[in-house]
This record gives sequence, C-alpha cells and structure tokens, in this order.
Amino acid sequence: MFNPKAVCDGGDLDCGSGLLLIIKKAMDPLSGGEVLEVRSRERTVADDLPAWCRMVNHEFLGSEPGDNTTRYFIRKGSEQEELAAELEAAKGYKWQVRVQGGESLTAKVHSRNHTFVAGQPADFSPKVDAPSAIDYLLGALASDLAVGFKAQASRRNIEIDHLEVSIKAGLENVLFHLELEDEGSPRIKEITGAFYVSSPADEDRLGKLWASTVERSPIYQTLNQSIKINIQFSIVY
Repeated sequence: MFNPKAVCDGGDLDCGSGLLLIIKKAMDPLSGGEVLEVRSRERTVADDLPAWCRMVNHEFLGSEPGDNTTRYFIRKGSEQEELAAELEAAKGYKWQVRVQGGESLTAKVHSRNHTFVAGQPADFSPKVDAPSAIDYLLGALASDLAVGFKAQASRRNIEIDHLEVSIKAGLENVLFHLELEDEGSPRIKEITGAFYVSSPADEDRLGKLWASTVERSPIYQTLNQSIKINIQFSIVY
C-alpha cells in the first residue's frame, strides 16, 4: 500500500498534452518523500510517466488497476534535487503538436491542452474560417517578442504602460504555391513591422531591453537564419 498524500485525475490526457502540468500542480504542495496518486485512462502514460519521473528525480513506485483507470504512484524527490533535475529536463524539452485533417481545407492542431484550427496558407479574404499557417507563424513571432519583452521588463523592474506589435509578410511567388506558375519559390520573402512600447523608463534602458528580447527570442532567431526581418522599435510617449 502506497498511502498517497494527494490524488490527481488526468482523464484521457497523455504526458504530452497536459497531464504533466496537472501532475506538477498536484505535486508542488507535497513535501519530499510524500506520495502522489495519478489516475489515468491513457495507455501511453504507462511508458511515459516512469521516464518523466527519472528526468525530474521523482521515484516511480508502480501502478495498479482502478475503476476504469490505472492508478500510478509517485514519491516526490527532495526540492533541491527536483530543481536540478527539472533544469536539466528543460534543456532537452521538445515541443510537440499533433495535427488532424479537418473539414474542407482546414487542419485541427492539438498542442498540449489546447486545440485550434488552421486554414489555407494562401487565402486573401479579409474574413476567413480559420487563420492560416502563415498567420500563426507571424503571430508566433509577434507574441514571442511581446511576451519576451514584458517578461524581461518584469525581471528588471521596468514598468510597461502599453505594448503593441504589428508585422506583415509576403511570399516570393504565391502563384507557385497555388500551382498557377511553375517558376519561383513559395518562401516568405521578408517580415517587416513595428514594435511600439509606452513606458516611463528612459530610452536607453528600453533600447537595451529590446535588443536583449530579440537576442533571446527563439522564434526570431530561428526565422532570422533564412528570412530578412525588419521590425522597427519605437517608443511612444
């Protein structure tokens, strides 16, 4: 008998689609050495959960059948060991999405505990049934910069009153993508835009903050290897 201190129910979630977040939330209040019971109906948890426990230095105690679920038992490691293990695990973390063909020309994207729909890459209507992959790509870049800037500002105690990012991009030859021409490339030619910020901080500090944000942005630094990016940083008073 494992005598769990707490119980959490993961339902049908697998370790890559939100279950680990639920486990971590339930585990945080426990002290080192206490046991958490995890209930799950997803079969892949049997293989993935012990591997995760090894990575973050918790002890996987075993499992037993429950009422329409499997019950898994985890003994929490010491907080210092857990921190070191989680930092090491973070270095090797891989983001994962699962995509299913949707209705008409759409795709349903599953990302952790969220699901969203993507439409055609080349759809020029002002109103669409779903954002396109290119919309999501530009949104990923803009949000990465916006959230990154706010996070770095918070760590430096820099107050931000307002922030807005506006970016746009075009393809080298959209007709090649649409199979209307046989020459050219469908790649994104250039991303341009502006990053507006309003803050009581001085211009020098904000400029350094912007430079650091760009330097540490995963999406910006990845895209910048193959696409020309020109986003102007502007301070609005």
